[in-house]
Amino acid sequence: MCEPRVTEVSGSSQVFRAGVGHTVRVSISYDMTSVERPDDRPAALPRIGLLGTGPWAARTHAPALAGHAGSVFAGIWGRRPDAAAELAGQYGVPVYDDPDALFADCDAVAFALPPDVQAPLAVRAAEHGCHLLLDKPVATTVAGARAVADAVEAAGVASVVFLTLRFAEPAAAWVAEQAARDGWFTASAHWYGSLYALEGPQSPYAASPWRRAKGGLWDVGPHALSVLIPVLGEVTGLTAVSGPADTVHLVLRHASGASSTAALTLSAPRAASGVGIELRGVHGTASLPDWTDVPTAFRRALDALLSAARTGTPSPCDAAFALRLTELLAEAESQLPAT
Repeated sequence: MCEPRVTEVSGSSQVFRAGVGHTVRVSISYDMTSVERPDDRPAALPRIGLLGTGPWAARTHAPALAGHAGSVFAGIWGRRPDAAAELAGQYGVPVYDDPDALFADCDAVAFALPPDVQAPLAVRAAEHGCHLLLDKPVATTVAGARAVADAVEAAGVASVVFLTLRFAEPAAAWVAEQAARDGWFTASAHWYGSLYALEGPQSPYAASPWRRAKGGLWDVGPHALSVLIPVLGEVTGLTAVSGPADTVHLVLRHASGASSTAALTLSAPRAASGVGIELRGVHGTASLPDWTDVPTAFRRALDALLSAARTGTPSPCDAAFALRLTELLAEAESQLPAT
């Protein structure tokens, strides 16, 4: 097992309760002088590791973990050692050569990796007793997502999938408010991303091979479904039709009797880009509010994970929900023409 690159360490241990009542004793050792944290932060807090070094990790995960008052940012592992060392250096945390070594030193781990790299590592992390803060989609195959959900259940750990609209405010509060109301008739969602727009500067996320291969259905589809399902109910019927470039149109039937549509793409012209969800029902109409500050939303997702770990009450956005999203996305993909 590779050791983290850290020169001065002090050891301690703590007990952290797993998601379904299991108790995991975790040995922890870290350089308290290298981790910036508020002066009033207690010394013995859950240790959170990060897997991933790309723009998503650098822009969202790392700053959110470093600024989280209820945990310690324990270290980073990445597939590119130089990038991992650079990102870890920015936050004064250890860099790990081996993900299993990171798992052994942490109470929970956050993932900023391609979905089919994330899934097998998440299984290993759960087997180490780590709680999981996952990215969406958890995997791009049903088998991969089921392996993660099964590992979470078998290990008795907590899990949360960072579905932005369920944690970013005021969007998250809006979703909860609409889900508590009955009488919805229909809904329409659109996520017109311009990641691959031909005009203007290129997004740093455009270099992502998995996004290029899987398109808007898999990248932004989870966001739309994460709102439509809690508000309108489980999806009981699904039809998918392809549009221009990577665009996919979904028509959904829900257990409540309502129907919904979703238009998903990463290739919209920049002038046509935008995100919206509109609900219609006996109360009239309701529209998704704008949201900002994604790192703060990620910290709320971490709060939800730690709460699930303490209380044993699963998050609504757990690995089981992520498996259901993957099943729906895979069904939609199966209806599209082969490319």
